Amino acid sequence: MQYWSLSDPGCIRTQNQDSYQIEQLDRNTLLCVVCDGMGGAKSGNVASSLAVEVFTQEVKRTWVSSLDRESTNQMLRGAVKLANFTVFDQSKQFEEFLGMGTTLVAVLLHGKEATIINVGDSRVYTIDRTGIQQVTKDHSLVQMMVERGELTPERARTYPGKNFITRAIGTEPVVESDLFHCKLSRGDCLLLCSDGLSNMMDDQEILFEVVHGVNKQMCCQRLLDIAKSRGAPDNVTSVLIQI
Repeated sequence: MQYWSLSDPGCIRTQNQDSYQIEQLDRNTLLCVVCDGMGGAKSGNVASSLAVEVFTQEVKRTWVSSLDRESTNQMLRGAVKLANFTVFDQSKQFEEFLGMGTTLVAVLLHGKEATIINVGDSRVYTIDRTGIQQVTKDHSLVQMMVERGELTPERARTYPGKNFITRAIGTEPVVESDLFHCKLSRGDCLLLCSDGLSNMMDDQEILFEVVHGVNKQMCCQRLLDIAKSRGAPDNVTSVLIQI
């Protein structure tokens, strides 16, 4: 497997409150996590970097290659629970961190089997030559409105309340995470990204750049360049993995 990554403040913000980490757990296992912080100018950055660090270290501590699917699920949920507790605890201890939180999306790729966990609206896509599929489901106001039939997916892209998320790491004592499983084939790709990218590009545009771009090594840069050409009001982070 190969992987590439890039994170940028975007065109408007001076600070990058996105955080990410990639860890090779063993020869056949890769862990990737992306967090998009929220709060104040300082606290959003603290929330995302703290969640990435705690989540990653807990997975590294508990991972063994012999884990079955259920045990892997429990391990990832436990890591999310610990990250949530840590961010929430910090927010209560320091006034400047009050109300901080972060999204979290992570992929544990073991061979050709991917286990994906998410809280918030950072995303994972699977991409191959036949198409692109959003694996995760946004925990957001507009997603709830789409599911209730109050908004079309097209209208949701520009709806004023698009950035309001309904779940986040660190804003409540307990948080619920969603889990997904994917079987992949040689040549397939996984893309993790913050909403700074997904808000600027639709799925078919992402598909074209990943599949038909000149080379995979420059794909994250091309995605960033497109987002910035459209104003990129938020931080932009992407992690691309090819099996």
